[in-house]
Amino acid sequence: MRSTTRAARVLALTLSAATPAATVATALCAGAAMAQAWPSKPIRLVLPFPPGAPSDLVGRLVGQKMGEFLGVGVVPDNRVGAGGTLALNIVAKSPGDGYTILITSPTISLSPHLYAKLPFDPIRDFVPVARLATIENVMLVNPRVPARTLREFITLARNNPGKLNYGSGGGGTTNHLANELLRTLEKIEMVHVPYKGATQATMAAVTGEVDQVIVSVASVLPLINEKKVRPLVVLSESRVSTVPDVPTSKEAGYPKLLMSIWYGLYAPASTPQDVVARLNREALRALESPDLRTRGAAMGIDPWPGSPEQLDQLTRSEMARYGMIIKSAGIKPE
Repeated sequence: MRSTTRAARVLALTLSAATPAATVATALCAGAAMAQAWPSKPIRLVLPFPPGAPSDLVGRLVGQKMGEFLGVGVVPDNRVGAGGTLALNIVAKSPGDGYTILITSPTISLSPHLYAKLPFDPIRDFVPVARLATIENVMLVNPRVPARTLREFITLARNNPGKLNYGSGGGGTTNHLANELLRTLEKIEMVHVPYKGATQATMAAVTGEVDQVIVSVASVLPLINEKKVRPLVVLSESRVSTVPDVPTSKEAGYPKLLMSIWYGLYAPASTPQDVVARLNREALRALESPDLRTRGAAMGIDPWPGSPEQLDQLTRSEMARYGMIIKSAGIKPE
């Protein structure tokens, strides 16, 4: 702050003594110099979920590599609460100086449909910076469930309305909405059993407390390999390398059953365009790093680099899609 104030005083003294033409030229040069000075201190990377959560893993991977390219630290700051909206509100209210950024999941598109009164606007209060990555979901059943394919599971549910149940990490989470999408598309009845997190829901599927759960592939690889759960389908357009034998929803005959967890980088709406452009460039550069790709693959993270415009389009289209799913599921805003 002292260096910024000193620069402003020097600029003011220079302008007061300059001719009009010199004034404009000096102002432009000073503005360019200040832009080139960014970043001059560590950047805070706000993450909406706790350490170890998928968004935290993506954030730390990308943030560390971006910091190397930017020449300053990109410091993770986990701000957990209110279903991820606490972190979004912090960033929405932060100065647009390039020193506060956010990596979030579809929470930003879901939030308007889940909360009656948000203290921020997901479109107006943020500027999209970069589309980053996806983590694919897989549908699992307890081994005692007599279904080895998605089609068999749907038939079982249709023949036994209301007798099958599924777990989720809580109302409005993607693992809840994925099953609501399935229920709506196939007109089947299942009982929703919400837990405090996806990990608890997954363990409920292992023990047989619930019949089925949809969670990220990365989080359940050991359970799949140990045959403690049976994977039926991945909810993505292409197969997942870590579970190559599990068919996609399209291959299973249900092309509309898609629910990937995507991640994007955002900044406060007032962030200058040149800073947004630099952040985008370094984020995409980070995603191309061989070591990041290797580490990400081991976690089930698939790079999905994209421009600010592509992230903006994704944010808006997913907002509309989730709105339809939530409305058809009868979920009321809190």
